Amino acid sequence: MPSRRPPRTARALAATAAVGLTLPLAGCGVLGLGGSNADLQIYSARHYDLEGAFKDFQDETGVSVEFISGNDAELLQRIKAEGADGEADVFMTVDAGALWNAGEEGVLKPVESAALTEAVPADLRDSGNQWFGLAMRARTTMYNPDKVKPADFDPKDTYAGLADPKWKGRLCMRDSTSAYTQSLVASLVGLRGADATLATVKGWVANGVDIKSNDVELLKAIDAGTCDVGITNHYYLARELEKKPDLKVKPFWASQGDAGTHVNISGAGVVKTSDNAAQAQQLVEWLATKGQSAFVDGNHEYPVNESVEPEPVIAKFGEFKRMPLSAEAYGSQNAEAVKILSEAGYK
Repeated sequence: MPSRRPPRTARALAATAAVGLTLPLAGCGVLGLGGSNADLQIYSARHYDLEGAFKDFQDETGVSVEFISGNDAELLQRIKAEGADGEADVFMTVDAGALWNAGEEGVLKPVESAALTEAVPADLRDSGNQWFGLAMRARTTMYNPDKVKPADFDPKDTYAGLADPKWKGRLCMRDSTSAYTQSLVASLVGLRGADATLATVKGWVANGVDIKSNDVELLKAIDAGTCDVGITNHYYLARELEKKPDLKVKPFWASQGDAGTHVNISGAGVVKTSDNAAQAQQLVEWLATKGQSAFVDGNHEYPVNESVEPEPVIAKFGEFKRMPLSAEAYGSQNAEAVKILSEAGYK
């Protein structure tokens, strides 16, 4: 087993200090499953039930892991600042645009892996093999079945259909600063173009969209009848149904008559400066294959590996056609999405 450098080397400290970072970063935390001399250091923006899957990996392989957590931007900045003296072996994010950006910034190492090529669909991985999707979430329409019928939705372009005046005073959505909102709008820009997307967002605003601070609050509002319809990630509904099986909220799979439902991914790549690139690749491969269920089930996410069945709660939501994912659009169009939200007056 390759030996690691002592953690937090003086040169790494100097590199981060040079750009005004501290170790650990503000807002970051360390989860050590293998102690401070762990074989693999994972810089992770993902915070959903990490311990179980990675303990399984450690028990099965003998490779120990340690996590440093934070948001995508600060972790990427840290990797760049630490450079060749950095500790990161794996960079893990919760957004396809962030993965694309990491690839563009040159911090990830291309890996050749037949296991990953087979397990991860082509649009959920980098064409240059720098990063790979590992868990998938769908952002779709949610409705109160006492107030809305499935036939009320536009089956072709459900997201744009919520701009129809019939939804005036009935619509709840997330705030403009949410990465979920920005990625959805960026995907619509990539699919329909900026002008059509601006018209859609203006329609949402014209309908008096009620902005909620998080998806759970939004689902509770639909259940209570204070709004009839909204858009959330599917797994928040699964979580709430576990606590309240009679919740008056159902999913409607958006845009099944056309492009399909918007999806995003959590994923990972091997850091270019990793001392243990082979073990880092082994981890990513395990998460996409033998470890898929352990990685996604605790948060009710969909496996990217099509040979793995979804866990029972979300399996009851039924099958759906997903919108092909364009990580480049999510990343490169994010600024355009923010501009559109602002121009439309979306809060």
